[in-house]
Amino acid sequence: GKTSKMNLCQAVNNAMDIALNSDPSTCLFGEDVAFGGVFRCSVGLQKKYGKDRVFNTPLCEQGIAGFGIGLAVAGATAIAEVQFADYIFPAFDQIVNEAAKYRYRSGGLFDCGKLTIRATWGAVGHGGLYHSQSPEGYFAHTPGLKIVVPRGPIQAKGLLLSCIRDDDPCLFFEPKMLYRTAVEEVPSGDYQLELCKADVVRDERYEDRSSSRIPRGAGDLRIRC
Repeated sequence: GKTSKMNLCQAVNNAMDIALNSDPSTCLFGEDVAFGGVFRCSVGLQKKYGKDRVFNTPLCEQGIAGFGIGLAVAGATAIAEVQFADYIFPAFDQIVNEAAKYRYRSGGLFDCGKLTIRATWGAVGHGGLYHSQSPEGYFAHTPGLKIVVPRGPIQAKGLLLSCIRDDDPCLFFEPKMLYRTAVEEVPSGDYQLELCKADVVRDERYEDRSSSRIPRGAGDLRIRC
């Protein structure tokens, strides 16, 4: 099929464009998303879909998460953006005790599966301690959540669309280092990649099984298994 050359940032933008176009209940909100976001991932979307569907929020992560939960419980599709993953911790209770458990706590009567929380992730440049963290481990042990970190533009678009349409709330962490360095020919249309399924990118080698290299402070020390 037809493809377009995209970096990871453009692939994320394209996925949200498709989601907003295909589902009129979809809303995108967060800090500076109307402007296009600090990394420009949402650029042009408010102009295309209007201020009622793409809008800014106060600088309050627990409020962003709580609003997204309420929106999803009411039946809409919520795409919330936390500007940096480092700032997600004020929303921790909303995410792990509300979003993740809503279906189970209500005996299946309610859920907020139409909630996706996006956040820029990992280190790049001179971000320092508040712009460089990778907090996925805090959430990965929480039943009811799905955690996704794409490795390139093709995965970013397909996995983000899968998250947006999944029955469980998802955290979608976007590696900011790859926003403009990872470029691929990405399918132009609407497609999804399966969540919770391993993607084999390289066959196992004997040396991967037999030894481990310790790179720091140990020269060429190897541990045999």
